[in-house]
Amino acid sequence: MSRSINQLATFSLLALLSFSSCVPALKMREARKAEPATYAGVYDTTDAATTQWRQFFKDPDLRALVDSALANNQELNIMLQEIAIARNEVRARKGEYLPFVDFSAAADVEKVGRYTRNGAVEEALNIDEDKAFPEPLPNFMLAARASWELDVWKKLRNAKQAAVMRYLGSVEGKNFMVTQLVAEIADSYYELMTLDNQLEILRSNIAIQQDALEMVKLEKLAAKVTELAVRRFEAEVLKNRSKQYDIQQRIVETENRINFLVGRYPQPVKRNAQAFSTLVPDTIYAGLPSQLLSYRPDIRKAELEMAAAKLDVRSPRRTSIQACASRRAWG
Repeated sequence: MSRSINQLATFSLLALLSFSSCVPALKMREARKAEPATYAGVYDTTDAATTQWRQFFKDPDLRALVDSALANNQELNIMLQEIAIARNEVRARKGEYLPFVDFSAAADVEKVGRYTRNGAVEEALNIDEDKAFPEPLPNFMLAARASWELDVWKKLRNAKQAAVMRYLGSVEGKNFMVTQLVAEIADSYYELMTLDNQLEILRSNIAIQQDALEMVKLEKLAAKVTELAVRRFEAEVLKNRSKQYDIQQRIVETENRINFLVGRYPQPVKRNAQAFSTLVPDTIYAGLPSQLLSYRPDIRKAELEMAAAKLDVRSPRRTSIQACASRRAWG
């Protein structure tokens, strides 16, 4: 009686473990993609995000800097190599569909010891010259093997699709890096032109204050002002000179930042600072917020990576479902 109870408890425990290991997966929440018809009552879908950077920036010097950065920037070149790696991964996953054929060849010789069992047998057989074994004994082998995995549970197809999604995500990552690179170079370039104009204005002010200082010194000689007025004008001149050195230092730092982004050694950045005051910004059309989200490459990259992660989870899940089904049948 106790033995039957123990067997019943054992089978119940195995069945409980089988059903607990095959708990169905939680339902995944889908993204809400419904969009409103209008945004704050605005129907205009004109968006400045569709404008190419060559059309947006008219300065030839800035265009030359961006072209050099797109060709020589180290981080961008690393991203291009990652895209090539992802492309090769897609080719590798695609090749897993095809049959595999392996060829192998081998050659060896065998020489047995004289005072061993095999050596004694050969020595006894070598008495008859017609049945003599060659010394040493050669052995050659040439083989071919073919294999082809049938993708019943869509494991290979999901892996290939995941690799494609990651490749497209790496392309979107490159687009995002290009956008960031162009924006940072343009920001630093216009900051450099601003600093040049500030330096020019500051030098003009220093020249005017220097003339005023000389006049105050002459007025002091004529006993019209005191030494206090002279010291005050002199302090203003020294203060503006210190600002001049600070702006010059900032100009060098900005040039070094641009040279780093462009991928070249430190050198002066060619620019036309006099044209800064004539720059008129183009009209920026924001469009709809949904358009801005669809234009952002970082968001598109995140969507593709999420889709690839779903496919990675789905491929082992098929195998686990098959294992659970066989376990339930055994139970």
